[in-house]
Amino acid sequence: MATQHPATAAPGSGQIPQSASAPPAPTAYSSESGRTYRLDRLIGKGGFGEVYLATPTPGDGLPAQVCIKISDRLSAWLREAYFAELLGREPRALRVFDRFAEVEGSHMRYCLAMEYAEHGDLGAWLARTGAQPERFVRREIAAILEALDALHSGQALHRDLTPFNVFVCENEQLKLGDFGIATHQLSRRGVTAEAFNPFNAPTEIAWGKVRRWQQRDDIYQVGQIAAMLLRGDITRPMRSRDVRGLPCSDHLKEVIHRCLGVRGKRYEAAGELIAALRHRPKEVRLGRIVSLAGMRLSFTGFLSRPRSEAIAAAKTAGAIVQTKPGHSTDVLVRGRPNVLQIAGRAGGTKLMEIRRLAARGHVVKVIGEGQFWRLVESAARSRKGGRGVERKPGGREGGRAAVRSSTRAKRVRASR
Repeated sequence: MATQHPATAAPGSGQIPQSASAPPAPTAYSSESGRTYRLDRLIGKGGFGEVYLATPTPGDGLPAQVCIKISDRLSAWLREAYFAELLGREPRALRVFDRFAEVEGSHMRYCLAMEYAEHGDLGAWLARTGAQPERFVRREIAAILEALDALHSGQALHRDLTPFNVFVCENEQLKLGDFGIATHQLSRRGVTAEAFNPFNAPTEIAWGKVRRWQQRDDIYQVGQIAAMLLRGDITRPMRSRDVRGLPCSDHLKEVIHRCLGVRGKRYEAAGELIAALRHRPKEVRLGRIVSLAGMRLSFTGFLSRPRSEAIAAAKTAGAIVQTKPGHSTDVLVRGRPNVLQIAGRAGGTKLMEIRRLAARGHVVKVIGEGQFWRLVESAARSRKGGRGVERKPGGREGGRAAVRSSTRAKRVRASR
């Protein structure tokens, strides 16, 4: 990309120097499309290469201005060109209009002509505009998830969903871009996590505890982006325990907490998260059961009596007590809600877990504390009544049983 310097008048010539004319802008030529791109100004630079705002000639079918992304890394260029082609029909994926390579001196430069995001990346835009309302966050996160869902449906992973790879385009619409480390996975087990941004990576992967990146790890990054939009701040990653402080509804807190929380309980793919954003779960209502015997149960909330007393009473009534609900749980005993729960009165981790289990077909019955203690007392009365009958067998059948027992004892003594 050679440039020319403006001419100046020779010293002592007596001539008045002419105003310097602007040097001709550097260009990039595509042998694929036959277009020339005038590189008007540099708008981005990093490890990936350089990005220029450019004017295409001829401009038939292209916007008046595009971005030219220039890199010397063949593998990243091939990935981005491939996945851009794969997502060509997705309205929330940044469009790639042209892809070509040029010889520059002794090396190659690899170019992509891309859609121009007029508001820049999400980080730059949030620095100017600040926190966004929940309605915007729900709509735009669900929209970019449509593009991610196309990747996930094709057994592919993005792996780099950061505020610098989400772009704000016309009408402040968010779009996904930069597929430089996106890849296909051969199985649902994921791919080796050898390439990722530590700042936005799940803790398990960043610390090396988990060595395989899965679709649920893309979901973790989307949860981070949603939290950043609500806070208007990209400088600090959101921790799951801090979700309660987000300025949004309890339902959205619950969704974000599940994105960021325990890895095995995250939404498994983009389609599942889209459904969660668009459809609020049914409110958990109290049910009824007739006995605690044989039931696997767990407790949540504040009880009127010590938790240790409730656990002992449940066991005496024949129940199996679990510290938290799971796939084998039958009953959740609900006490008074804790106002400091992750997502409001109905947003404790145990209540969130039974909603997750219900979505997978395992229904856990929720009962109130009052019903629990009534069932405990009923079981105690039954035990007392049963022991009284055993002490006084009496009656005709009891007498016959005593005779048979005496006869058997005599036969044993005679045999000895």
